[in-house]
Amino acid sequence: MWTVEILFIIAATFVFAGFVKGLVGLGLPTVSLAILTATLGLKEAMVLMLLPSLLTNVWQGIVGGAFTRILRRLWSLLLAGFAGTWLAVGVLARADTVLLTGLLGIMLCVYAGVSLATPQIPPPDRRERWLSPVIGGVTGVLTGLVGSFVFPAVPYFQALEWPRNVLVQAMGIWFTVATLSLAVGLGSHRLLPAELGGLSAVALVPAIAGMWLGQQVRGRMSEERFRQVLLVSLFILGMYIAGRSFL
Repeated sequence: MWTVEILFIIAATFVFAGFVKGLVGLGLPTVSLAILTATLGLKEAMVLMLLPSLLTNVWQGIVGGAFTRILRRLWSLLLAGFAGTWLAVGVLARADTVLLTGLLGIMLCVYAGVSLATPQIPPPDRRERWLSPVIGGVTGVLTGLVGSFVFPAVPYFQALEWPRNVLVQAMGIWFTVATLSLAVGLGSHRLLPAELGGLSAVALVPAIAGMWLGQQVRGRMSEERFRQVLLVSLFILGMYIAGRSFL
């Protein structure tokens, strides 16, 4: 099964996915899933992206100087997201994920398109106490079903109006929690074959190299340019995911 051609595709996928993550703070799972699902299938692609996603997310989550501040504000979101992911993997183990994946792609497109055309969505203010666990639970369920950690958590983080580096660190912390929960869920349902786990470890090298390159480019961006690139990236990812599912 692991021909030279497939190994090259996997390596190139994680270099590119790592670059996108280094540039905008997200996208490694979504980019790698979008490409590898077409080659290997959704469940296999989800296993392959686990270790590269986990390590790059830990790296992203500890850099930025706001770790404690973020945890104090998002602890309920993180707990609800972990639980939602773990529970939803049980559905993934026996479900047809084509429709769910396509709907996720459409949601990403709608959010990114509206955000590019209109001002920033308003902050939650007094609603944050109850809205955070709701957002975490919904994002966790989508993570467990289709392996993408983005929606609606990332739009919610943007509404909190954090500076760019704090936003990127917050995404890294949430993505780390989501990856760990996804790994626990896949393992408990025997969806983590040893062969794929070893290949996922090998994929760490191209993923880290790509992420480092993306970070170098991000350091030269303004706050507004960063927001535009982030939203355009979400729109493109959503279009690709929806297209692969429905066409």
